[in-house]
Amino acid sequence: MPSTTLKSVYFQAFRDGMPFILVVCPFAFLFGVVATEAGLDVFSTFAFSALVIAGAAQFAAVQLMTENAPAFAVVLTALAVNLRMAMYSASLATHIGQAPLLTRAFVAYLNVDQSYAMSALKYEQSPDMTLTEKVVYFFGVVSPVAPLWYVFSLLGALLGDRLPTNIPIDFAVPITFIAVIAPMLKSLAHVGAAVTSVILALGLIWMPFGSGLLIAGVGAMIVGAEIERRGGGPA
Repeated sequence: MPSTTLKSVYFQAFRDGMPFILVVCPFAFLFGVVATEAGLDVFSTFAFSALVIAGAAQFAAVQLMTENAPAFAVVLTALAVNLRMAMYSASLATHIGQAPLLTRAFVAYLNVDQSYAMSALKYEQSPDMTLTEKVVYFFGVVSPVAPLWYVFSLLGALLGDRLPTNIPIDFAVPITFIAVIAPMLKSLAHVGAAVTSVILALGLIWMPFGSGLLIAGVGAMIVGAEIERRGGGPA
């Protein structure tokens, strides 16, 4: 395949991933601030972001740490929040499952909400893409996202205590997930799962250690699967 074609695929993907930096940067910065406030040092905060690279799970874990939750509850909650990555992986495997092992390992590491959402949408819209093009597109989308996640997590850890309290940076958390999820709500099953998760998460907010979130996630998957089983079509 001509290198010019792969370059065009990569840079198109890079451009598709660029809008996410508007929310990823404050999201990462906020994590750095929250993590250091929870008692993590700068190195631990940066290592957490570099190794896990999963914002929602990181926030959930840090929040439980501030509540002095037992270690098993922290680990279980973080894993439960990241269960969606297993579904992302299953979806991507149908497109790039034949890629070399090392490539798939890097895809697994960088399989975050933004890279999955844009890649899945692109693969659906362009069914004639080759395996190589699909892999290149995936890495192109995540190229502007992952490095800035590391950098701004570090900046949040270093500078968070100097930030004026009247600067609202927590807006990035809900906006990030709205931007990722909204384009994916294409069927009644998707909408049903989303609505169920919201209702249960709000209704069970009183439960300790964020366990209501786990129930909300399971409930949403059950509802979505049942609607799909009954033939839920486009929303």
